[in-house]
Amino acid sequence: MKFLIDNWVLIVVAFGSGAMLLWPALRGGSLAGGGSLNPNAAVNLMNREKAVVLDVSDSTEFAGGHVVGSKNLPSSEFEAKLETTVKNKQLPLILVCPTGLRAGRLVGAAKKLGYANAQALAGGLKAWKEAGLPLEKA
Repeated sequence: MKFLIDNWVLIVVAFGSGAMLLWPALRGGSLAGGGSLNPNAAVNLMNREKAVVLDVSDSTEFAGGHVVGSKNLPSSEFEAKLETTVKNKQLPLILVCPTGLRAGRLVGAAKKLGYANAQALAGGLKAWKEAGLPLEKA
């Protein structure tokens, strides 16, 4: 008991640190915006599991720069055209947009359509660029 009384500040700091570490998980996602998949994990999925990268930006945003090899499927057409764009529902699906927010919202729609391995790139293209990964322009 004496230890607790003498070190109450350390105990408060430890609990506060733990709470801050758990907060993103309790909120249900990443603080980076939209998704939970970081750029390096996305590259691993692309290389090892043949993940399909869908950029849900509009065509002008897509033309300005996108992940190499990604397909453009604007968010306004996403649900109507997803099944014809990606026929194999078993492949991992990586959704990308400039900030990750649009992509994060569309993960639920993809999962509803049977794409159980759908994920959004946390932080979007901004995080991709910050990781030093290549972009291509249309």
